Amino acid sequence: MKILHTDCLVIGAGLAGSAYALHAAKAGLAVELLSLEGPLVANSDWAQGGIIYDTAPDFAQLTRDIVAASDGTSNPAAVEQLVREGPAAVKELLLDELGIAFDRDATGGLEFTREGGHSARRIIHTKDTTGHSILQTVAQRVDATPGLTRRAGWVAVDLLTLSHSSENIGDHYAPLTCFGAYVLNTASGEVHAVVAKKTVLATGGLGQIFLHSTNQPGSVGHGVAMAYRVGARLIDLEYVQFHPTVFFKKNAPRFLVTEALRGEGAVLVNARGGRFMDQLDPRGSLAPRDIVARSIHLELAASGEACAYLDLAAMKPEFIRDRFPTIVARCAEHGVDITREPIPIVPAAHFSCGGVHADLAGRTNVRHLNAVGETGCTGLHGANRLASTSLLECLTSAKFTARSDAAEIAGGKFHLPEPRAWFGPEREADATLIRQDLHLLQSTMWNYAGIVRSPKRLTRARRILLELREEIQSFYRGCRVTRELVELRNAAQTALLVVHAASLNPRSKGCHFVVEEE
Repeated sequence: MKILHTDCLVIGAGLAGSAYALHAAKAGLAVELLSLEGPLVANSDWAQGGIIYDTAPDFAQLTRDIVAASDGTSNPAAVEQLVREGPAAVKELLLDELGIAFDRDATGGLEFTREGGHSARRIIHTKDTTGHSILQTVAQRVDATPGLTRRAGWVAVDLLTLSHSSENIGDHYAPLTCFGAYVLNTASGEVHAVVAKKTVLATGGLGQIFLHSTNQPGSVGHGVAMAYRVGARLIDLEYVQFHPTVFFKKNAPRFLVTEALRGEGAVLVNARGGRFMDQLDPRGSLAPRDIVARSIHLELAASGEACAYLDLAAMKPEFIRDRFPTIVARCAEHGVDITREPIPIVPAAHFSCGGVHADLAGRTNVRHLNAVGETGCTGLHGANRLASTSLLECLTSAKFTARSDAAEIAGGKFHLPEPRAWFGPEREADATLIRQDLHLLQSTMWNYAGIVRSPKRLTRARRILLELREEIQSFYRGCRVTRELVELRNAAQTALLVVHAASLNPRSKGCHFVVEEE
């Protein structure tokens, strides 16, 4: 088994992981950055709407919007950090250092848009490909930065801790401490140990444990599952946000339809053209995501229709083509001309508001293990996330976590023992079984632990998933480790954790909605 040594091991190369890596490398630290695939295969790349920037005129107004969207449950300290420090993080990295070409108005100033749950236009964007524009530029800087090594196609298997992974008997009794991870090089099939002073979980979300999701393939809560196995505290996992508008057409792929369309005047209608949101919330189609997703779900359940629609009639065709070129092109690929007809949409799993509990410097209850971006949970989002806070959270959490880690590494001593050698069987896993198990898991979560939940549904989900996890664990122990097997194992664990959290919370809050038993 090959052993690599570094200052910082970053697991996940979306915006949070990449931004952390840049900050850490600039502080003089050696960084290993792991990504499942290439530099742009991350949920950050698919973010369309934009990123909050203009908060200075009224800090209190944005604070109220975040708290309102969270159903009054967000952590005040985390909200204050984001509102006051977030814009500086955007300016420092995206505007001043990288020069991201955000859209400008006729005078050359930044152009601001509005999304659901916002009471003002404060979001900057690059057409409808904001995440891609940001991550592409950030990734180029990552690959040009000395002391920072990207390992594409390397998959973290398990975290190294003194309690579980050291050959030193005395370490078994040490405080819970992380010192790296076992990592699979998918190109060679070998498992290596990466020993690190600081390990950062930046694995993104868990949307792919559901049948319908806006997330990249492989987004199954890797960080949550790995952290759980070594004793990290998890929080708020029942709060899974379902994005209300995802393209829907038979035999066509699902993809996100940005909330910025509604910010510019699009409205939700049913198959008869009726504006059903206006009767359900005073904000109509601009209500927060949890309310809109649930309203669509109930509308479809009552009508029996397969989808709802996003009506763009209030916008001129030339404006639609200029402002939303990617959505225009992707819908056209599947026979929908959005300048002439409404977009068929359904809700889909989008964002995990909970995750690995972290403080405002990314620290978890496991020493030297941090969690940033969507993987970590500071309580910023509470029970439901406000639109366009996710990319801002990535930048803010990355900056403050890297700053804290650089200070600790500069002033501290780290015990980094020799990890135990990795031993694994050589039998090949059956790919058909992996696909079938994952489909069963996703269907179970969608049907019994999705947008609307009940105690009976959650109990059924738990029974199915417990049996499935036992099958998968036996399967995992008997086969050579692969990316697909790691994903299945982590998906099963994450799904059970979400169901368990949902079962413990009988109160409907935000995107956790519980109905009474009949």
